[in-house]
Amino acid sequence: MFDTLSESFRSALSKIRFNDDEKSLDKALEELKKSLLRNDVFHKVTKELLKNIQIQTKQTGIGKQNFLNALQNSLAQILDTNGNYGFVYATKPPTIVLMTGLQGSGKTTTSAKLANYLKTRNKKVLLVACDLARLAAVEQLTQLANQIEVDIFTLPNVSPPEVAKAAKQRAITGQYDVMIVDSAGRLAIDEALMGELLSIRNALEPNEIFYVADSLSGQDGIRSADTFNQKIGITGVILSKFDSDTKGGIALSIAYQLGIPLRFIGNGEKIPDLDIFIPDRIISRLMGAGDIASLAEKTASILDEQEAKNISKKIKKGQFTFSDFIAQIENIKKLGSMSSIMSMIPGLGNMAGALKNVDLDNSAEVKKIKAMVNSMTLKERNNPALLNGSRRKRIALGSGLEVSDINRIIKQFDNASKMAKRLSSKGGMQEFMGMMGQMKGKM
Repeated sequence: MFDTLSESFRSALSKIRFNDDEKSLDKALEELKKSLLRNDVFHKVTKELLKNIQIQTKQTGIGKQNFLNALQNSLAQILDTNGNYGFVYATKPPTIVLMTGLQGSGKTTTSAKLANYLKTRNKKVLLVACDLARLAAVEQLTQLANQIEVDIFTLPNVSPPEVAKAAKQRAITGQYDVMIVDSAGRLAIDEALMGELLSIRNALEPNEIFYVADSLSGQDGIRSADTFNQKIGITGVILSKFDSDTKGGIALSIAYQLGIPLRFIGNGEKIPDLDIFIPDRIISRLMGAGDIASLAEKTASILDEQEAKNISKKIKKGQFTFSDFIAQIENIKKLGSMSSIMSMIPGLGNMAGALKNVDLDNSAEVKKIKAMVNSMTLKERNNPALLNGSRRKRIALGSGLEVSDINRIIKQFDNASKMAKRLSSKGGMQEFMGMMGQMKGKM
């Protein structure tokens, strides 16, 4: 996410080689201008950003750090629309959210992502299928609802506004915290679409109207969002498909041109790949400094505090088992894609692109480990020391693997457990960072 923009900022920064050198500042600004325009940043946004950077840098003195500070401050001014970020609950439940957007923007998937985000925060969520124009929309939302284990409301042979009314009553009587309504999209904006959305809005009186914008849509997406805002009213924007080949400029443009707060970003294909859009955190990622706060919040919503403490104790004692390993793999999957996780870790954001297609579900090695563990007895899973030659042969036959595969996996697991125990000891992390530094120097 934002990889190309981040690289553009680093490239511009490299142009400033000497302090108080206006020519170097001009070169940096020119480089930044070209990069921003290449990255789909609207020309008026680019002009405003460059003007602010130039003024602030000159005021504090031309230099790399001052240029960097001016860049961060200027980005904050553009991205901060003085609106809400993330999800805001109504004073009296249920909080009703109407999802809008063009067909193909990822609206249905984003509705499920938002439902999952709320579920992990212990909210009772009702998904409502009001997209009756696209044949597969109701079935798609039903499958997603079943996947994340939240309730869904469907009503055949009635109009979308009638579905919305009935769903609202169900949400009230069922004491749901949040109701998310997936509405119909179109390939282009038309009066029929707007009329239907207005009817649904009037029937629901929603607390929030989110517009789902395809991050690849550029200025067309911004114009569509503007039309929706004028005719329906939008309280926030969710950017979808931000893990694709998007250049990142739409985030700056939509905040500047429309003044509508960006609420979330969908940065992966997996259901957990939805992040709150908080300007200072996004800027931190843009600068390559990661976003530890968001990672901590996401982890806290998935992992039980007591479970985390128990795992930590086991690692320190060298008692981490195969049962623990499989459980943690499942927990990691709940956090989202590997590229999304890496983008939040300081200094590792540039590795996110390389990990874009890493999928723990489809990893050949993880499949082998799961097959092996599933062929073990409970005692063997919890006490790997029991795995002698005869047991390993039986496990190989049961899992469809070779004995050599079993030996290799057990050896890797044993080495990983020893390394984890070592890192958890006093001074272990400093030793690890020193090793990483030496490796980096050799690369």
